[in-house]
Amino acid sequence: MAKETHQFQTEVKQLLDLMIHSLYSHKDVFLRELISNASDALDRLRFEALTKPELLTEGSLLQIRLELDAEAKTLTIHDNGIGMSRKELIDNIGTIAKSGSAELVKKMKKTTSGDAEIGELIGQFGVGFYSSFMVSEKVVLVTRRAGKKSAIRWESGGKGDYTIDRAERDSIGTTITLHLLPADEEQAVEDFADEHVVTTIVHRYSDFIAYPIVLKTKDEDKTLNSMKPIWERPASEVTDDEYAEFYKHISHDWRAPLERILQRAEGTIEYRALLFIPSEAPTDLYYVGAEAGLRLYVKRVSIMERCEELLPRYLRFVRGVVDSSDLPLNVSREMLQHDRQIRQIRKGLLKKILDALKKMKSDDEEKYLKFWAPFGRSLKEGVSEDSENRDKVTELLMFSSSADSGKLTSLADYVSRMKEGQDKIYYLTGDSQDVVESSPHLEAFREKGVEVLYLTDAVDELLVDVLTEYDGKKLQSAGKGALDLGTEEEKKEQKNELDEKGKAFETLLARTQEALSERVKEVRLSTRLTTSPACLVSGEGDVSPRVEKWLRQQQGDMPIQQRILELNPSHEIVTRLKAKLDVQESSETVLEYAELLYGYALLAEGSDIADPADFARRFAALMERGLNAPD
Repeated sequence: MAKETHQFQTEVKQLLDLMIHSLYSHKDVFLRELISNASDALDRLRFEALTKPELLTEGSLLQIRLELDAEAKTLTIHDNGIGMSRKELIDNIGTIAKSGSAELVKKMKKTTSGDAEIGELIGQFGVGFYSSFMVSEKVVLVTRRAGKKSAIRWESGGKGDYTIDRAERDSIGTTITLHLLPADEEQAVEDFADEHVVTTIVHRYSDFIAYPIVLKTKDEDKTLNSMKPIWERPASEVTDDEYAEFYKHISHDWRAPLERILQRAEGTIEYRALLFIPSEAPTDLYYVGAEAGLRLYVKRVSIMERCEELLPRYLRFVRGVVDSSDLPLNVSREMLQHDRQIRQIRKGLLKKILDALKKMKSDDEEKYLKFWAPFGRSLKEGVSEDSENRDKVTELLMFSSSADSGKLTSLADYVSRMKEGQDKIYYLTGDSQDVVESSPHLEAFREKGVEVLYLTDAVDELLVDVLTEYDGKKLQSAGKGALDLGTEEEKKEQKNELDEKGKAFETLLARTQEALSERVKEVRLSTRLTTSPACLVSGEGDVSPRVEKWLRQQQGDMPIQQRILELNPSHEIVTRLKAKLDVQESSETVLEYAELLYGYALLAEGSDIADPADFARRFAALMERGLNAPD
């Protein structure tokens, strides 16, 4: 066969131009692709040998060999797999044999102006081999098909054409020699003829390829990959220390994990998963831009370092790997978002993790509390994010409460302690447990021994918007709406008493409402106060003070939400103010006291006063009058 020169298919020319002249991070994926191709060639040889056992006699131990020449700046990849015939060589390399080539080129053009990595597109349509031109000025390939005596040499500089010629090769298989471009830090091109660089790439992407990846050095031949992934070994053969070391390797966390979860799924889709729950949260767990996701392997080949689609965002603290033989080796991020198999894996992993947490909660409360401390806030996000598993996530929730502020409780435990006649689960949100515990909204609850949950995480505000009921009991804020505690008889008695007092305090309520008309929508007598003179409560459909504060910080100037001012008819300040009004006290005096009561109510719940200087002036004037009054 005489030497022949061929032109690349039009789409291939465009693809090569984009690869060679565009800047991408992670150019090292080219070695992953070439090793994966070599592994596939070895697999194909073993498969054909089932019906033609004589093919294996032509080769020795099936392996992939790497050779480096630092002086010549070459990297060579050998395999003794199936090899290629002349026709296969042209079909596989000279053209993009798979469908969708035009779409691929279009995506590649868009990618050059964005943040996507070349690794998301390489291989989608069988173009993994072309990635070698990102780091090479010339590529030489020599291959001999199993069952044939002659070999073929293919050579190209990636400029639009390639040559094919006869070659000599002692055994079947393929050898690819990359004549490397100079290392260039600015162009993200490493020295791929460096032993350390190549070893690192193999460990990162191809550590679990089933065949030995042997690096030939001056002194010895080194096998770079472990070949047998830890998740495929029987759990009985793996020690706790080995699992811990693997966890540290993939998470870069020096501490041992709190829990490990192993899953082996078989059936419509097969995959293996080895997951870990850390003992401590990473520092960026609650940052908006924090990276998350499991490592995704396909047939032991590392495809994605962080595959976010495998788990919902609220389980972002889980670390681990998933390996599936049913996914295409070239799966990309765009494909993952719509891949039915990925959705099936996600569903299986999610169930496994939630079941493991449920078991931990019931069997080892101490261990579960260690988990909850760093990751409880994240898990709470699942109530609003995961409607399908909302009930399961809700059963895992823990809260501080007035029953024992030093001990966490679940909703189920709360319900088991509910008082006779109590039909609601009460809670109170706030910036901290100290703020919530000192709130005047809890006074009546303490007097009647009714438990209140303390919700102090920022995510709790969203949680109670979604979780409105549990076990048939409505969740009710202790700081919203009218309060009715006790048995039906006690509630009826309380209502009659409040109606009577309302008539006596009618003038005070009306005058205070008039003085504060721009800030409160109602002034009424309270059933929730026992020791404080006043408090502010929200209407049933109003946002909490904390949410209002956040909205104001984000949106700037916005009107103050009008709330309800409740006065304690049994408090001396309120009764003496009523007495003053009964003798026709001036409107100015009512305004002074109304402003002070409003400011007091804001401070008591931990809210800010809009005009602290004005409040301080009124308070000083009140003290001055009190000190000048006769004893």
